[in-house]
Amino acid sequence: MTLSATVLDYSALMKRLVDEAKQPGFTTESWSPLADLIDTANFVRVGNFKEVMNWAEYVSFLTNWATSSEWDSSFKRVTEVGNVVFLELEERSRIGEFSNSVNSLSVYEFDTAGKITRIDVYLQMALPDPDMLASYEGVEI
Repeated sequence: MTLSATVLDYSALMKRLVDEAKQPGFTTESWSPLADLIDTANFVRVGNFKEVMNWAEYVSFLTNWATSSEWDSSFKRVTEVGNVVFLELEERSRIGEFSNSVNSLSVYEFDTAGKITRIDVYLQMALPDPDMLASYEGVEI
């Protein structure tokens, strides 16, 4: 499997798990299919606001977000260079009455075993409603 295929699998799994997160009993352990693609011991994610998370912090963040959000994306482009994959998406989300659409570029870095070790997220978006930022409360930036 190419690294690009792994990133596309990651994106498809993310969509499935975000949809499943609305069901009773969804927990941080529910992200295990995604964890299969990750070097969880060495994983780093740098998000939209330069917040840095390890795997446990990211899964906790994802769980809080996914249980209260609707999310979908449209594929734009994927580029693989060495151990790095660039994925461009149009992402659409809804949290309560707030909805938005952003263009995202996520940079995935892989180890020699083909596991994701780092994701850096870059967004093009309109200024967000301050209420949307409440989901970042407690996240160290």
